[in-house]
Order: sequence, then C-alpha cells, then structure tokens
Amino acid sequence: MLNRIWSRPRGEWTRVLRKELPAVAAKLVDELLRNTPAFAAITERVGRDAMRTAVEQALLLSLGIRGDAGGGHAPVALGPVDPVHSVGSAAASRAVSGRVVTAMPGARARQALFAAIAEDRCLPDDVLAGLARRAGWPLPARVRAVALTAASANDAPHLALQLQASLGQGLLGTVDNDVCLLIPDGGPETRAALVAVLCGRVAAVGHAVPVADAASSLRWARRLLALAPPGGSPKERLVFVDDHLSDLLLLQDESLARALSARWLRPLEGLTPRQSERLEVTLLAWLESGGAPEAARTLQVHPQTVRYRLRQIEKLFGPALREPRLRFELELALRSRRLLAQARRLRSQPGGRARAVGAVVHPLGLAREARVNGL
Repeated sequence: MLNRIWSRPRGEWTRVLRKELPAVAAKLVDELLRNTPAFAAITERVGRDAMRTAVEQALLLSLGIRGDAGGGHAPVALGPVDPVHSVGSAAASRAVSGRVVTAMPGARARQALFAAIAEDRCLPDDVLAGLARRAGWPLPARVRAVALTAASANDAPHLALQLQASLGQGLLGTVDNDVCLLIPDGGPETRAALVAVLCGRVAAVGHAVPVADAASSLRWARRLLALAPPGGSPKERLVFVDDHLSDLLLLQDESLARALSARWLRPLEGLTPRQSERLEVTLLAWLESGGAPEAARTLQVHPQTVRYRLRQIEKLFGPALREPRLRFELELALRSRRLLAQARRLRSQPGGRARAVGAVVHPLGLAREARVNGL
C-alpha cells in the first residue's frame, strides 16, 4: 500500500490512503482476533466496527496523519515513517487501549490481563499497570505460576481463595485449555503455603519471576505438569520447577539431547541392550554419588559388583573418566538419555499428557551431590 502511495503525485497521497487504509485495518483486526485472546475479548465488548476504527486511527497516526478515520484527514508531514512517528503511534495505541479497557467489566478485565501476561507481549510498564488497575489486581513485584490438571480445574476458584489468605490475590486463567493461576511470591514462606493448599493434588508450581516474565513461569510449570507421573504419593503429586531446573534446562530441545547422548555414549553401542543399561545406570550412580561404595548403596548391590562394572566402563571410555570436563559431559548425556526414556514411556501410556520434554525425574538415590571421585 505504501509503495502505491509513494508512486503517486504528492497531492493524491491522502486520497489513496483514505481509500486503502480501511481494508488494511480490517485485515489487521482479523489477524489479531485469530491470535490474541485478549484482543478478541475487548472486541466482543466494544464491537468489531469500533475496534476497526481504533486500529485505523492508530495506523493513521503512525503515518503522520491526524483526524477522524472516517472523514477528511489533515495531512501532517506525510512521508516515510520515522522514529518520531513510531513513538507517537505507540503512545496512540496505548491511549486507545486505555479507553477500551476502561469500559471492560472486572471479569473481562482480569481475563484480558491474564491473556496479556501469559502471551508474553512485552507490554510497557504503564500499560501493564493500567490493565492491572482495571482488573482490580494489586500488581505484585514477583509471581509464580500454578498449573492444574483437569481434575483440579473445577476447584481452581476455591484454591485461589485459599491461597489469597496467605499469599495475596491471585489471577486465574487458561492457557491452551490448561487452568493456571498466577499468585504473588512472598519469598521462602510461599512454598509452605502452596504445599498446605495444594498437597494431594496433581499440580506444578513455576519459578518466581517478575510480573513481566510471568509467561516463563507459566510455560515451565505447564511443561513440568505435562510429564508429571499420574500416580505417586500425595507429596509426589505436587511438583516445583525449582526442584527440576537442571532437568528442564537440559531437555529444552529433545534433538540436542539425543545428539548429546549419541556423542558421548557411543562406546556402549556394541553391547546388548541389557549390558548397556546396566553399565549406564552404574556409571551415572558413580558420577552422582561419589564413589563405588556410595553407588552400591544407591543401586542396592554389592560394592564389588560396582567395582567390576566400573572396570568394564574404564575399558570402554578410557581416559575420559579422569577428565572433569568429560565426566561432566558424560553425566549430562546419561541424564539426558534417562529423561528421554521416561518421556517416551509417559507418552506411550493411554491418555499420556506429555507435550514437551521437561520431565519429573526420580533420582537414583538420596546421594545426589556430584564430587570429584577416583576409580
């Protein structure tokens, strides 16, 4: 459209723009309605025509034209967009958004606020604060996300009220049909309050982040919940991202995790599956626990059995076992393979909920500290 405008004589620019801009604004509204739930909620409230007009006005301002979108436009320095016009357009968009949000009732305002936070739109601080005021939600400094399973979804409002008593008002919403809560983080005591309310339910709690980064806490809580085992004791049903940071970080990309395993565990390829699994478990227990006796206690076998397997491992891997950096890479590879296998098992189960890797990991034993150890 701009190319067509610039190709015309200067006197025709405004006429061409007035003719073509409504169609551009309508297409932009259609795209936002498809991909932005908060925009759709606002549009439902104010009407599609009003929203198209607001978008058209913002586009006019970004092009340096002031005036009503439906009438005559007074041209103001019409030409290629410059940084000054861009700043003006952003301010105009915020102003339009503010006027629309003002008309929203509390429930819709909270939905719009949750959607804006969950979709990680990098909203300016003043816009985020304005949305929070309209929603009646005291904007906390830091928040945590709580992702709930479908079985707990019906109780979500009740859970939010219970948490409000100790942590402050939460924000309830959905992300891809997952019911989620954003709750204020009050520091170390937050975990105890969450355990008291959520213990016995299958739920995942994200890490504490500034409100502007709440989408990250939501994403990792949902990913951890997607691979949480359905059974287990009441304490195992509630999981925290804080307890699985290394695993979630390690398996952000399954393809890279498989490449890492293939790169460092190649010496095991010539063994039978049973032999390979036995040596993998022994090597990981040794790397994690600190020595043969500790690994034997973790695996519940005789220490001499562990020493025999370690001699086999040393023949296969050679000097790599004596290099700290290479041992670190080996541990990463072994843990990656274990996590990938667990994710595959969960996906193969009927009704498996796994959508992405970031699994709950049950350690081999209590001894988890990695330290420099000798054969």
